[in-house]
Amino acid sequence: MKRSGGWAGFLTGAVFAAIVLWSFATSDMELSRLLSAGPRIVEFLSRMMPPDPTVVTEIVDGTAETLRIAILGTLGAVILSVPLGLAASETMAPPVIHRSVRTLLALIRAIPLLLVAMLMVGAVGLGPMPGIIAVAFHATGMLGKFYAEAIDGVTRAPIEALESAGAGRLARLRHAIWPQMAPVVARDTIFRFELNLRESLILGIVGAGGIGFYIQTYVRSFQYDKAASVTLAVILLVIAIEGMNVALRRHFS
Repeated sequence: MKRSGGWAGFLTGAVFAAIVLWSFATSDMELSRLLSAGPRIVEFLSRMMPPDPTVVTEIVDGTAETLRIAILGTLGAVILSVPLGLAASETMAPPVIHRSVRTLLALIRAIPLLLVAMLMVGAVGLGPMPGIIAVAFHATGMLGKFYAEAIDGVTRAPIEALESAGAGRLARLRHAIWPQMAPVVARDTIFRFELNLRESLILGIVGAGGIGFYIQTYVRSFQYDKAASVTLAVILLVIAIEGMNVALRRHFS
């Protein structure tokens, strides 16, 4: 048994090493090109200095729009994920239903966010609305899966006790499942909001609103000093949200 396990580990390592070597060999990775890019990167960064402080109004407007996209997109995802999570749970739904819903959630996660945003821009026009719809749709694939796993991961003893007493599915969910899964749901929802905020920053590239729109506009018009100001605002926003999320996780843990 030990010998077969050792061979299995060796073969796994060899396959992994072969994949890494193949990736390097076929990716046109040349150290000389990387070194020659250094001066161009320095030149590009020098054009961004010093940042232009006259774009404060655009930064405030773009930041507010990004927050609205992340907040409303997360809210929409939560509303959609609650029934889908229940339907995807082995504990709450029969096999034919939870397997079908889990497949649907996997398909949603497989669709890139930018593709959804581009489709929504084409359908409803420019602005924050396509960004909100895209974020809500894309986040539902993850939150629905997380909620289902939170339900299935609870201790079975309280559920079985209620079942033996004749309690229905909703009663079991309210009194046996929810008290156990609430901290997990809060943690996963907060994590998804942070991820939605980060994704909302780039939706402006396809015209779906947010502060990313200003970065794209300034870079395309070669106003690198203004792009630097917006980039600094994005960095500060991400740091602030990270601090808030850490505090919330500690509160719910």
